[in-house]
Amino acid sequence: RIFVLGIGFFTLCFLMTSLGGQFSAKRLGDSPFTIRTEVMGALESRGVLRRMSDMLEMLMKRMDILARLENSTDFHKGDEARFPLDRFQPAAGLMERIQAIAQNVSDIAMKVDQILRNSLLNGKVMEGRRDQCEVPRDPKYPDCAGKVEWMRARWTSDPCYAFFGVDGTECSFLIYLSEVEWFCPPLPWRNRTAAAPSPPPRPPVQAAFRRDLAPLLELIGTGKESLSFMKKRIRHLAQQWLRAARRLEQKLKGRQRDQKHILIHIGFLTEESGDVFSPRVLKGGPLGEMVQWADILAALFLLGHSLRVTVSLKELQSHLGVPPGRGNCPLTSPLPFDLIYTDYHGLQQMKQHMGLSFKKYRCRVRVIDTFGTEPAYNHEEYATLRGFRTNWGYWNLQPTQFMTMFPHTPDNSFMGFVSEELNQTERQLIKSNKVSSMAVVYGKEASIWKGKEKFLAILNKYMEIHGTVYYETQRPPEVPAFVKNHGLLPQHEFQQLLRKAKLFIGFGFPYEGPAPLEAIANGCVFLQARFNPPHSSLNHEFFRGKPTSREASVSSQHPYAEDFIGKPHVWTVDYNNSEEFEAAVKTIMRTQVDPYLPYEYTCEGMLERIHAYIQHQDFCTTSSPPLPPKTKSPAMQSPASPLALSPNATHLVWSPSASRDPRAWPPVDSLQVWVSESRQTCTETCRRHGLVCEPTFFRFLNKEEVFLQLSITCDSTEYEMNHLYPAVAENVHECYLQKEPLLFSCAGYNTKYRRLCPCRDFQQGQVALCRDCL
Repeated sequence: RIFVLGIGFFTLCFLMTSLGGQFSAKRLGDSPFTIRTEVMGALESRGVLRRMSDMLEMLMKRMDILARLENSTDFHKGDEARFPLDRFQPAAGLMERIQAIAQNVSDIAMKVDQILRNSLLNGKVMEGRRDQCEVPRDPKYPDCAGKVEWMRARWTSDPCYAFFGVDGTECSFLIYLSEVEWFCPPLPWRNRTAAAPSPPPRPPVQAAFRRDLAPLLELIGTGKESLSFMKKRIRHLAQQWLRAARRLEQKLKGRQRDQKHILIHIGFLTEESGDVFSPRVLKGGPLGEMVQWADILAALFLLGHSLRVTVSLKELQSHLGVPPGRGNCPLTSPLPFDLIYTDYHGLQQMKQHMGLSFKKYRCRVRVIDTFGTEPAYNHEEYATLRGFRTNWGYWNLQPTQFMTMFPHTPDNSFMGFVSEELNQTERQLIKSNKVSSMAVVYGKEASIWKGKEKFLAILNKYMEIHGTVYYETQRPPEVPAFVKNHGLLPQHEFQQLLRKAKLFIGFGFPYEGPAPLEAIANGCVFLQARFNPPHSSLNHEFFRGKPTSREASVSSQHPYAEDFIGKPHVWTVDYNNSEEFEAAVKTIMRTQVDPYLPYEYTCEGMLERIHAYIQHQDFCTTSSPPLPPKTKSPAMQSPASPLALSPNATHLVWSPSASRDPRAWPPVDSLQVWVSESRQTCTETCRRHGLVCEPTFFRFLNKEEVFLQLSITCDSTEYEMNHLYPAVAENVHECYLQKEPLLFSCAGYNTKYRRLCPCRDFQQGQVALCRDCL
């Protein structure tokens, strides 16, 4: 009897589940009793409920027959004494429950029948519209028909379309494409149901310098070794940051600054990107990226901006308002952030999950890019056609949206990082405690030492050599026995080692890290190898695949130290010449140097630079100059050039009589126009004249009359896409102007061309800013 009752109960459950599934099969997540006229018709709905009621009634009758059979048979007579009557009381309760369910189902069927009868007439009108919408032919929306065709074939490819109400009907396609996306015109009959207008913009809040970094440490969060490293660095430099913020506040003299809402998404720390850095923090892995991110966080916070920090994809999606699905749909609401700082990993994640909104909001992105992205690699079409395509480029951003660790190329914005500053007492103490015969090798990984025995043997003749190579159990065989290896040191202990050492020596790798600047700031001389020929993506595996050629620029392990600091703090020699190497070591031992730190790598220098970028860089409202006409009528008069020949007739400057746009940044009166030599980039040309190439000024050079002003003969002038233009091929008197503004580039050269180069002045110790740029 228990078995029979159990079978009956589970049959009931199965029937409820199976029949209920008919209601929800077409819409995931609907209740089995949710009635949608667009999913099923009235007859189908009533029929399903009626069948359920009939089956329940049949089940009750069968159970009643079983009960009567049990009373009339002698099958269990011998067991009655062992099975008291109260053991069968639940059967009566089960019968009552089944009876109640049957009655409820019957009631539901009646109510559904009434609802469907009342709504069917109204539903027919709307259903007709949903089924009979036609694709509008509006020249203002040329892509509408193609997008509708795509939706017909692919609307089920991403659940996000259903999230926005797409159900496979023609009208739902047009509603989505006109109200969520923007490829089709609004439907006239949707006026009353149109989405509510966007909320008014937030009233501007003035940014105020902060006096405490503790809230930032809470904001960064926990759970990763990388985050712990960054928080320790911020705590260690806290007092220097706070003093620098007070100095900059005094320098700005109460200037009004709008507070920005900023999202900081550190993509390389997410699990989806592999988070290769966190496990290596304690094993001597590269820390340069984390040093830079810690300093960016500190600077943005002290400047008074509102920050959100994410290191997971889930948090990123939540902050952006990403709809559920695979990332093909736009965001569910306007982007709540004025700026987003991320890296290449984060940029890829944003593109994958923001849909069309990525294109709309990418002007707000700032990409922290260690080695830089040159314009030739950034422009997708050009990179594909000319062989510049790599795994990291072709984003079609403004090149100055990429922010680098060192000023590699002025095409990108120089973000930088900070090194610890010393007060006068500390500087004197370091000078008095220096050991002139002590050297520290730059390189925490054993592979860097491989094949360097010859240099180390020469150095060992004059100096005691110290290393900081990581190892777990056994000393790496690449490190000679005469080297005193300290293993991986915490940052403050490494600083103490540098404060005693006379020499910090690099063996060619790693490229352009923060350690040489820290060594120089602690009174060391930095000795590095000269590369001949210079390393680049054309001849060296490390740079291959990165979105930069770096032609002729990586002439040593640390080009910034070589070009912007130089002797006596930085020595660059040919390591293949043993005599030159040995002579440099002996001279360094006799040379007295003071601790030195370029202003742009101090806390105040970085705060000043980021403040200027936030206040003046606007990639969302700046429009590209219109393309020049292919043909010019003789009656067309070119506007007067704002440039004039300099007094010594060697270059062009901004004419004193020309108007100035007060919003232009950098200010146009800092512009100078020089012509390069055939083997020089614009970066080198400007530096040769004590200036910096400024790519935002290219638009003033990209005109035929500029060639005339420079006395350059042009038998013909062509507009083309080429990252070397504007330029002149002197041998044939052919002049070339730039057709694509995104390709204006300070980098690159060709022996065929002499380039027109826009240069500007710069502040001493702050190459990113012109004299009047703050």
